Amino acid sequence: MKISLDPSTQSNYYDVSIHHLLLDAEIDFGKKLLFGTVEYKIQSARISEPLSHIILDTSYLDVKSASLNGTPVPFRVDERRDFLGNALHVVPPKPIPAIDIATLRISFSTTKECTAIQFLDPQQTIGGNAPYMFSQCQAIHARSMLPCQDTPSVKVPCTFHIRSKLPVIASGIPCGTRDFRDDSLVYMFEQPLGIPSYLISILSGDLASSSVGPRSTVYTEPDNIVACKFEFEHDMENFMKAAESLTTPYAWTRYDFVVLPPSFPYGGMENPNATFATPTLIAGDRSNVSVIAHELAHSWSGNLVTNESWQCFWLNEGMTVFLERKIIGRVQGEKYRQFDAIIGWGELKEAVELFGKDHEFTKLIVDLDGKDPDDAFSTIPYEKGFNFLYEIERVVGGPVVFEPFLSFYFRKFANSTVNEVKFKNALYEYFKPLGLSQALDSIDWDAWYYAPGMPPVTPQFDTTLADNCYKLADVWVNSAKTSENPDKFKQDDIEGWSAAQLSLFLDVLFEADAFPHNYIAAMDSAYSFSNSRNAEISFRYFKLVLKSKYKPLYERIADQVGKVGRMKFVRPTYRLLNQADHDLAVKTFRKYSNFYHKICAGLVKKDLGIAEN
Repeated sequence: MKISLDPSTQSNYYDVSIHHLLLDAEIDFGKKLLFGTVEYKIQSARISEPLSHIILDTSYLDVKSASLNGTPVPFRVDERRDFLGNALHVVPPKPIPAIDIATLRISFSTTKECTAIQFLDPQQTIGGNAPYMFSQCQAIHARSMLPCQDTPSVKVPCTFHIRSKLPVIASGIPCGTRDFRDDSLVYMFEQPLGIPSYLISILSGDLASSSVGPRSTVYTEPDNIVACKFEFEHDMENFMKAAESLTTPYAWTRYDFVVLPPSFPYGGMENPNATFATPTLIAGDRSNVSVIAHELAHSWSGNLVTNESWQCFWLNEGMTVFLERKIIGRVQGEKYRQFDAIIGWGELKEAVELFGKDHEFTKLIVDLDGKDPDDAFSTIPYEKGFNFLYEIERVVGGPVVFEPFLSFYFRKFANSTVNEVKFKNALYEYFKPLGLSQALDSIDWDAWYYAPGMPPVTPQFDTTLADNCYKLADVWVNSAKTSENPDKFKQDDIEGWSAAQLSLFLDVLFEADAFPHNYIAAMDSAYSFSNSRNAEISFRYFKLVLKSKYKPLYERIADQVGKVGRMKFVRPTYRLLNQADHDLAVKTFRKYSNFYHKICAGLVKKDLGIAEN
């Protein structure tokens, strides 16, 4: 037996190979549970050693029984080890020969403490007509939905048979339905490509659908379908073609996605064939579609080629941001890619300042031994990872030289996993025959991988689209310093600006000193930021309000943060509200805590210093 390379799992995945997963489960909206069986085709991972012990991850699960090849076998569930959960042990009556494939079936039910699944009452949905449920398994929450090897190191083909009284979406290709009971159907899905546990997804609710491309359908609640179709149909196939031109042919057959109710905790989750997306993308002007470009890019980086553990999460997210911006550059123009990178650099600086420049979690390669991966989640693996790839691209000679490496990389590691060593070796394997080994040698690999804080190299981006943002921000800052009348600012100042330019303008203002209250009021009077349909803009304005301690908008901010579950907006808002008015922050969280997904609620509790129950 060897030591696990992934400190975030208790499973003995290095001893047990899984060839297939069949999840046969029922959604009980009344009891807010998922229950059923999971069946694994297992084999010894050792060529010449029989399999004598199976350990799976569980968390807050009620494990009812286990069988091997149809024969009941005893099992043991260990005491809980904090965020790692409870190890489930199954010992075969006699060792399974190395050449044999056995069927392990486990009967289980989730419990009310499940951290992967959120059940919504009808009033918590957009339409208000039916209950809703969805899962969110990243990073290590799949173990609270089913017993599994909960590590990205393991990728398994899957079959899903899900019984529900409402339509179901899962991370596979739909294969039809069959009758179950008078009010329920069995919804069937196949995922022929191996996927890690964090990409297992289930969703059920009142759903409508509409085609937004020859390979893409959007699902959402009926009241939201027209807006979603408008938002995405213009760009979807263009994004797919741009992504394929940079990488390899799309491997997953269809790219479908679901726009969820507001409590969904992320901008998007790249579940194969069923990307989950936040409704905050729906701005009415297609200004937030880059999130879909990001989730689409995950079809290659993350889903096809997966980080080996959460310690090298940047290989999922940094590469995905790099691809996302390449897609934006192909579809909208290079200056838009550069502009998006400028915004990302600002977000990286803010994240490093929040953790502290010497914090472990500001490294590209983090040590998660004894640490919950959720606690390490931030924009750092996204943006520091992007800037590392941007620097490698510059060092080897620019996009024309570097982009062909992308298709090489995704072909080389397709349907497998990668770590920082494999990634570096692949770079040398590709670029050495091109005479570029010395260029790669010039990179300070240790500084990029293991040094905390900002990257060792500051990038140079094209500021064409940013210059007006900087100029107007300077006028606001200097006017505030000299106490000029802010009524001089008018809507014409930002005429023709994109949502991204407005976001950068507000980001620059946030980096400055707090503004006088009459300036905060005048800004909203001139530009109507608080009423923006684009959550990226209103969020940034409200951050500025809280930093400047402009009390007239506190209650409105408290109301707004109770309507959106996306952690990108929720956590910074609560942190700033906590600094401005601790009592209001705590009161607001307690009021809305059941609205948020448990992942979000747990992290906000830590942000506010609220003790666990």
